[in-house]
Amino acid sequence: MTICAFDITATDAREAAGDTAPEGGYRWVHFDLTDADLPAYLEAHVPAIPAAALTAPETRPRADRYGDGLMLNLRGVNLNADGPADQMVAVRMWVTAKLVVTVRVRKVFALDAMRTEASQGDAPATPMQFVSTLATRLMSRVQDTVFDLSGRVDEMEDSVQDDDAPLPPELAEERRMAIRMRRYLAPQRDALVALVGIDSGLITQANRDSLREQANLAKLTVEELEALIARMTAVQDHHTAQAALMQGHTGYLLSIVAAVFLPLGFVTGLFGVNVGGMPGIDTPWAFATLCISLVVMTVGAVWLLRRLKWI
Repeated sequence: MTICAFDITATDAREAAGDTAPEGGYRWVHFDLTDADLPAYLEAHVPAIPAAALTAPETRPRADRYGDGLMLNLRGVNLNADGPADQMVAVRMWVTAKLVVTVRVRKVFALDAMRTEASQGDAPATPMQFVSTLATRLMSRVQDTVFDLSGRVDEMEDSVQDDDAPLPPELAEERRMAIRMRRYLAPQRDALVALVGIDSGLITQANRDSLREQANLAKLTVEELEALIARMTAVQDHHTAQAALMQGHTGYLLSIVAAVFLPLGFVTGLFGVNVGGMPGIDTPWAFATLCISLVVMTVGAVWLLRRLKWI
């Protein structure tokens, strides 16, 4: 059973009735991929190759002409509660002058908004206006998500000003999110650019202008994601460099301490052996002489290290 089906004209939208699209309009049919009625519907109304594309287990954004129709796949951010935003949702479409078939796997909020508007009698007047409206809404939600991510990256960069601030714990996950979103949006950018250039009577100049803007927005979004990935890498590199600097400074101080006390340990160890013949055993001032010698050795070691410019 379909999620929804509407007959749409330039002035009206109502639930589909009968087997054919309305005169002067088109029919929009929306399915879930798991719908048992989907294969039979596609067999009756959609050519074999587009039907296979609509039911493929895996998809990537695309825009291809097939006969008198268009095969389209677009993606949007996942606003469902069952997964993160970067686990993007896909919309598969077959578009002709009289029919728009959309298939989803997860709920797509942009399509649900259009469904609500269609139930109120308000829907895009033509199939390509439908595609343009959907692309606009999908990209708007994507852009909002990227803007939110950009704000969080700004806060991470502010933490760089404080050298004592720890590495932001969310940095790794945010960077993975940006990488995953770029993975999906780069082909979406290419698909929208390809859609603008397709020679089809379905696409009017107004449609091309609108889709060109969405393609440009997709380009800017991909560039912003690439910049965010680079910025988060720079934050990671800064904290790594700070940690390495602190570790090196600590190791340096330990080395200086060891250089000073190593000869002192050797002397005290030598004079601490419990064998006959040790000098000063019967001399009352021998211990004081040893202590003074150790102080002189310490001063001498510090002077030597300063002379070598090690400290």
